[in-house]
Order: sequence, then C-alpha cells, then structure tokens
Amino acid sequence: MAFFDLSLEQLQTYRPARNEPADFDAFWQATLAETRQYPLAAAFTPVDYGLKAQETFDVTFAGFGGQPIKGWLILPRNRSSKLPCVVEYIGYGGGRGFPTDWLLWASVGYAHFVMDTRGQGSVWQKGDTADNGAGGNSFHPGFMTQGILSPQTYYYRRVFTDAVRAIEAARSHPAVDAARTAVTGGSQGGGITLAAAGLTPDVVAAMADVPFLCHYRRATEIVDTYPYNEIGRYLNTHRDQVEQVFGALAYFDGVNFAARAQASALFSVGLMDTVCPPSTVYAAYNNWSGSKDIRVYTYNNHEGGGDFQTVEKVKFLTALWG
Repeated sequence: MAFFDLSLEQLQTYRPARNEPADFDAFWQATLAETRQYPLAAAFTPVDYGLKAQETFDVTFAGFGGQPIKGWLILPRNRSSKLPCVVEYIGYGGGRGFPTDWLLWASVGYAHFVMDTRGQGSVWQKGDTADNGAGGNSFHPGFMTQGILSPQTYYYRRVFTDAVRAIEAARSHPAVDAARTAVTGGSQGGGITLAAAGLTPDVVAAMADVPFLCHYRRATEIVDTYPYNEIGRYLNTHRDQVEQVFGALAYFDGVNFAARAQASALFSVGLMDTVCPPSTVYAAYNNWSGSKDIRVYTYNNHEGGGDFQTVEKVKFLTALWG
C-alpha cells in the first residue's frame, strides 16, 4: 500500500474541528456514577499456568451495569514493594486469551492488568466475558453499529465504562501502587486507552498504538476496511440515519477524550495504515492535552511499529518509573 492520506507535514498540524456534544462531560459523569452504584467487587483468584517468574490471577470485577468482566493480573514473583501497574486493552475481536500471552510487563517488573472485552474474543484470541447490554436497533454484523442510534445504547458506552472500572480494579489489589498507573493498547485497545485516560484524570501514562475509534466520520470517508466499514455498510442501508449516527458517535470519539487527558502519552502511527488512517490518529494526538510524543512508521500499515514500538514503550515507562 502506498501513501493515501495527508502528507506527514500536513498530519503534524492536522487539527480538525471537534464534533463535541454540549453534554459530553455530563453524559460520562452520569454513566460512571450510575455504574459506581454497583460494588466493584474485584476478585483475584490465583491460577497456575506453570509460570515460575510470574504470579497470575484470574480476575472478575463489576463493569457497566454491574455486569461481571473478566481479566488477568500478572505480577513478578520477585517483588519487595508495591508495583506500578500497566492496564491493557485488547484489539478488535480479541479476548484475554491466557496469561502466557501477556508476559512483557511483569518481566519488566510491573504489575500487568489485562481487561477482557465484553462480547468479543472469537476472532483471533479467546475471550470469556459476555455482553448483556441492550442494542436498541438492528445492526451490521460486528460491534461498531450495535446500539448506534443513541449514546445511551451504543456498545462502546459499556466498553469504555468497563475500561475505567478495570483501572479501579487493578488499583484495588494490594500489590499495586495506585498512584503509578498506565493504560495501553493497540488499535481498538488504543482507542479504549484514549477513553480511559480521558475519563481517569490521574492516570500517569497512556500508550496508544495505531488507535482506532477516532475521527469516525473521516475514517469512514477515506477507507472501506474492516471494522470502520461496518458503519459505512450500515449507513448504506439506513440512508436516513447518517446525522443521527455520527451525532451518537461523537460521545465516543477518541479526539474528544484526548482533549481531556492529562497523562504523559506515547502514540504510534503507520503512515500507510488503511485500517486506522494516519489523519485519524493525528486528530487525536494533536488534541492531546498532556505531554506527548509519537513514533512514526513511514512504510507500515496497521501493524505499526510492532516489536519496534514495544521497545519504545518499555523505554518510555522506564524513564517514568525506572
């Protein structure tokens, strides 16, 4: 794939007008307050996967609507004090898999909390969390258009709320230093990272790789790739709902969360990314309120920096926490 989006020089200053609902903050404050009426009830059950250097826990906590959300907590066995914690969110279609899939951050010396994504985990990695939310409308197969006619019923209202509760669950474990929490993820996980950081002002660091769920309307207009094409195909049929759909999606746009986030941020972008176009990533990056940096992978598609970016993330957190 060759370059198809704005030039790098244009991307570096690309800051489109934000489509932000007047009640954006009130909507999310009410959503989180409603969910916090349910006890967090975070439970950490030790599990043995044969790992000698890591201690692993099967986690359940109450997410949106008090519904049970699964996760993993992975700790280095050799520890003498409370640990910084990396909370990680998963790419589209994937689930939490097994603890053996998530050994990086515990190997670096940090606590690592992996949130399962409700309803997902049957495409490329298994998940264990059902989605009991209401849809509210017919939808194109996938998750992008479930409940899309209203912010109250949209699928990602539940997921983003789960993401905030995952931070709270991780911080509740006695091995975790709640004051040193980072969030991270790639693609969908990157988009959830932006939301979690925007909704949790005291998160210290955010690492969003090739983030999805940003600048939706432009994404659907310049690429026809999965998963953004779920929205386009839905609107191809429901031609009278275009403005209603993008009005609802404005409550879930990573660009709006970025404008509220205070954490130190590390982004990554692939300039040939046909899944999450570079301009959608830069729209969020250029609106980020906290300190920030970005790694640019000129000849890469949605894989972004891959292992190269992993090394950058380790350096980034080591500089913050040692």
